[in-house]
Amino acid sequence: MHTKLLIAAACLLGLFATIGASLPYPILPPLFASGASNGLNSFMGLPPKFLFGLALTINPLGLLIGNALLGPLSDRYGRRPMLLLTALGAAIGHAVTAGALLVESYPLFIVARFGTGLMEGNGAVARALLADKLEGDLRVRALSWLNGAFYMGWLAGPLLAGATLVFGITVPFWIACGALVLTAAMVALALPQEAPSKATSAWWQVARDQHAFNLLRHTELRMLFIVQLAYTCGVTAFYEFYPLWLVEVAGYGATGIAWLTAALCGLMTLTSLVAGRPSAIAPLRRAAWNATAVAATVALVAVGNVWVGIAAIVLFGIPNAFYNAVVPGWCAERFGSFGHGAVMGLLSTTFCLANILMALAGSVLTLLDTRLILLLGAALAAWAGWRLRGWRVQMAGPAAGVAP
Repeated sequence: MHTKLLIAAACLLGLFATIGASLPYPILPPLFASGASNGLNSFMGLPPKFLFGLALTINPLGLLIGNALLGPLSDRYGRRPMLLLTALGAAIGHAVTAGALLVESYPLFIVARFGTGLMEGNGAVARALLADKLEGDLRVRALSWLNGAFYMGWLAGPLLAGATLVFGITVPFWIACGALVLTAAMVALALPQEAPSKATSAWWQVARDQHAFNLLRHTELRMLFIVQLAYTCGVTAFYEFYPLWLVEVAGYGATGIAWLTAALCGLMTLTSLVAGRPSAIAPLRRAAWNATAVAATVALVAVGNVWVGIAAIVLFGIPNAFYNAVVPGWCAERFGSFGHGAVMGLLSTTFCLANILMALAGSVLTLLDTRLILLLGAALAAWAGWRLRGWRVQMAGPAAGVAP
C-alpha cells in the first residue's frame, strides 16, 4: 500500500473513533450537575455526582479491556479484520446510547457506553498498523499525525455535540453512528486483504496468553507502565473533571464546555503537527519536561481563579501533545520486538486504567470539592515527570531484547 494512503487511513480511523468517544463530555455534566431531576441523575436515589463519576468510569472500563485485547488479537488475526469489526461495533454502541438517553435509562446507558468503549479500544490497532509498515523518523512523524487525528476527534466531538444538541440530545450519537459506518467502509477500501495467519490458536487463547498486561513480566516495561499510569492519571483527572469545574466554578453549560474543549483540542492538534519532528534532545528528557508542564497546568485549574483556570485548560494541550508525540515512537523503537500490537495496546490500556481509577476517585472527591481530584491529578503527573528524569539515566543501557 502507498505510504500516504496507509497513514491517511489510520488517521481517519482515529479521527472518527474519538469523535464518538468525546461526544458525552459536554453533554453529561449539565445532565448530572444542573440540579434538574431526570431519570439518569436520580437512579436509585444515588447522588448525581456519584452517578456522574460512574458514567465516566464505564466507558474507560470498556476501553481498558478493548485495548488490552484488540492489539494482541490484531497480531494474530490481522489489522484489517479487527478495524472493520470494531468500527461497526462502535456504531452499534452509539445507536444504543441514543436509545438510552431517549428513555432516560441509566442502566442501559451504562451498558451502551461499556460496549462502545470496548469497540473503540482499537487505537492500539491503528498505532500498530503504522508501527508495522513504517520505520525511523517517518514512523515517529506518522504516530504524531495519528495523535493529531485523535486530538482532532476530541475537538470535533464536543463541537458536534454543542452544535447539534439544539435538535435533540440523541442527535450527536446518531451522527457518530453514521460516521463510524463510513469509517468501516473506508477501512475496507483502503486496507488490502491480509494473508491468513498460520497460527492455530483460538481467539480466547490469544486473549488469555497474549494480552498486553503479559508485558509487565519484563522489568523495563513494568517501569514504563508505572510511569505512564501516573502521567495518564494526571491527564484523565483533567479530561474527566474540568467540564464539571466549568459548570460549578464558571457557570458553563454544554455549549460553553464544547467551545472551550474545541479551543483546547484545536491547540493540541496544531501542536501535534510539529511535535513529531526529530530532536537532538533525548526522548525521555523531553517527556519529563512535558509531564511536569502538564502537572503545572492541571494545578492551575484547581488553584487559580476562573480566567487563570480557563487559560490553563487551553494551554494544557501543548505539553500533552508533545508528550504523546515522543513516548509512542520511543516505545516502538525500544520495545518493538515484543510485538507492536501488544506494546501499543499496553500504552492504550494504561490510559484506560487511569480513566477508571480517576473516575472512581473523582466520584468520591467531588462530593467534597471538584478541585481535589484536579490536585491529585497534578501531583501524579508531577511525580511521573520526576521519575522520568531518574529513569532516563537507568535506561542508558542497550535496547530491549527479543520478544518472549
